[in-house]
Amino acid sequence: MSSSQRVKGGRERGFTLIEIMVVVVIIGLLAAIVAPNLIGNIDRAAVTRARADIRTIDNALNLYRLDNFRYPSTDEGLEALVTNPGEASAPNWKQYLRSVPTDPWNNEYQYASPGRQGDYEVFTLGANGQEGGEGIDADIGTWNLD
Repeated sequence: MSSSQRVKGGRERGFTLIEIMVVVVIIGLLAAIVAPNLIGNIDRAAVTRARADIRTIDNALNLYRLDNFRYPSTDEGLEALVTNPGEASAPNWKQYLRSVPTDPWNNEYQYASPGRQGDYEVFTLGANGQEGGEGIDADIGTWNLD
């Protein structure tokens, strides 16, 4: 049977090229609309997690101070919340954190005592790992948790 006889005699089942192209275009448009929204949510979630981590560290530092009458020095760092820096410097030490968390971008949280705006500061340098920045690259610290 020749192809001209098949076309005249009955319809072949399947999708036409136009139908397939329309479906591909629709899927592409949906992906273009949904992807930016998902990426924005991931960025916001990272910032929210960083703020929650800093609040947790902030609470642990305040407990450390209540027990030892001072905050850890910059040299002792946040590790003083996990391991005892020494009897003389922390006579009433206990473990305040199981481990020092890393920020959502896999960098260590920064700590300084005294801080620029108080007794201490805990902060992350944002997604780009550099001071300053805007949006997801902005620094997040004890000074801007609210």
